[in-house]
Amino acid sequence: MESWVDGQPADALSLKDRGLAYGDGLFETIAVRGGQPVLLERHLQRLAEGCSRLALAADHGLIRAELVAYAAALGDGVLKLILTRGDSQRGYAFDPAAAPRRILQGNPPARYPDVHAEHGVRLFPCATRLSSQPLLAGLKHLNRLEQVLARAEWQGPEYAEGLMLDLDARVIEGVFSNLFIVHEGVLVTADLRRCGVAGVMRGELLFQAKSLGIPTEITDISLEQLQQADEVFVCNSVYGIWPVNAYAALSWPVGPLTRKLQGIARALLDA
Repeated sequence: MESWVDGQPADALSLKDRGLAYGDGLFETIAVRGGQPVLLERHLQRLAEGCSRLALAADHGLIRAELVAYAAALGDGVLKLILTRGDSQRGYAFDPAAAPRRILQGNPPARYPDVHAEHGVRLFPCATRLSSQPLLAGLKHLNRLEQVLARAEWQGPEYAEGLMLDLDARVIEGVFSNLFIVHEGVLVTADLRRCGVAGVMRGELLFQAKSLGIPTEITDISLEQLQQADEVFVCNSVYGIWPVNAYAALSWPVGPLTRKLQGIARALLDA
């Protein structure tokens, strides 16, 4: 499907775009089913938070309308929205009133081996660490160089995902997913106030768990706590939930709470 730039079909961008020059912008990767963007409200909420923190003067009504129209045309697949600060001259300074550039790209549905969801995945122990920057923590901003370097650390099918720690060896997330552990019936995920991406599926699963009366906790996670976990899984808004069966010398079964939440995530993605 053709890409759109500022609402019009396009296959080129200005060389002056600040997204290209500085990674100055945000993005959202959205599953589309039957012409409908999945978890749209959560994606838009995160985008609005990012725009506020980066001082991007976005027209959120227009963005919503374009996302809905593009998803309807795409049908089934993966939609990527890139929002940059638009063009500028040389230098870091920007015009606070400049209208951001809206880029929409469509791709076929993501295909992953069924074994990832059924039997779980092994996590690669990434050496690349996430740096601390509270001003950007949680945002899906365009600078993904840490993830690019981490993903380059392994090749081949043995590992479906990698585990990323921060500079103080706290467990944060996967390269392209959020991580949860289950310990004594409590669903735990990492505190993302220093670094990491606040995934929309992460937010939805926390909401669903609380609705079901499942205790939840957002806190720092150490490698020792990871070792003591009863269940571990990773999630994102495209594939839902993959149980984690191994990391380094550690291993876990696919547990009942993982299966319960996996069913909820699958229902959301298949609706």
